[in-house]
Amino acid sequence: MGVPYIDLRVGYEDLKAEIDAAVSRVLAGGCFVLGENVEAFEEEFGRWLGGVEVATVNSGTDALYLALKALDVGPGDEVITVSHTAVNTALAISKVGARPVFLDVDDDTYCMDTEGLERARSDRTRAVMPVHLYGHPADMDPIMAFAGEHGLAVIEDCAQAHGAAYKGRAAGTIGTVGCFSFYPTKNLGACGDGGAVVTADSGLAAKIRSLANCGQGQQRYLNVYKGDVSRLDEIQAAILRIKLKRLDEYSDRRRRAAAVYHRGLAGSGLTLPVEREWGRHVYHLFVIRTARRDELQSYLSTRGVRTLIHYPVPVHKQPAYADETGGMVLPVTERIVKEILSLPVFPEIDQAQLSQVIDSILGFVQENPDCLQPPS
Repeated sequence: MGVPYIDLRVGYEDLKAEIDAAVSRVLAGGCFVLGENVEAFEEEFGRWLGGVEVATVNSGTDALYLALKALDVGPGDEVITVSHTAVNTALAISKVGARPVFLDVDDDTYCMDTEGLERARSDRTRAVMPVHLYGHPADMDPIMAFAGEHGLAVIEDCAQAHGAAYKGRAAGTIGTVGCFSFYPTKNLGACGDGGAVVTADSGLAAKIRSLANCGQGQQRYLNVYKGDVSRLDEIQAAILRIKLKRLDEYSDRRRRAAAVYHRGLAGSGLTLPVEREWGRHVYHLFVIRTARRDELQSYLSTRGVRTLIHYPVPVHKQPAYADETGGMVLPVTERIVKEILSLPVFPEIDQAQLSQVIDSILGFVQENPDCLQPPS
């Protein structure tokens, strides 16, 4: 039996009766945009995060983009972020006309290396956009201190961090805003695209809701902003309401699966994920490292274990950003992208599948003892 990287069908089958009934109610009700499910999900997700305002949009990328737009970040401005992330992080910055300024990442958590913040700042810096990568939070205290000292906004990219926490606070509720994706593979995933901006600032949340709905204010057909069309639809909101009720359970399942990997691969010579004492990791991805990454991935594939690489090409090396980054060198980022490998991890993964992954990896290690050498 093979091990898929992720199996969304299993998750659907587990909730099929509830999801089908919820979708049928939306279809029968005839209200498909900006209805009661969107309103209810915004309230429920905000309460789940500890009491914040939620403005839903149609993708995680738009959440970042509209947050920047609502904060009046635009042409000529700079936003400090990381290169080791999905390109969507930088695309949102580019979309408002600003310039992303890339920092290197921490060698253990793969999140922003905060020691580089001051060197990256210029008179044009308007915001910092840390990414809570793979399900582990970035180190927010130094980021918030830096932002506070220089009057900068902090936009948390939480696309992979639903349920992650920093010193007991939910990821997304620490900065000026937090931006979530509900893409189907996320820890809280819809059956299509979706996203949300969360904030303690009710006025900012109202502005983002307006920007997402053509810039329309409280009065219909009266536009106060030059907005966009970026609305979460009722069907996706109805599905997310069902899944939100199980998100804590799903996070616990991911953490238990990660614990099995940690026990089974301890002493293998591979670099395993860390969970810093101040953070709660929710294992959106379980990422290992080895200098023999490509060979290990090929070996696992022949044994029916599907893996992926998140991400093989950092943003500052993407052709689309060549004119902005020139000869930029980010040593840690450029090293780890050659070594990282994402193993299968999802709430429904079972012990037999986990054992197959572990046994296959240990088989590779046994056949290739030189991979016991740590990554470069």
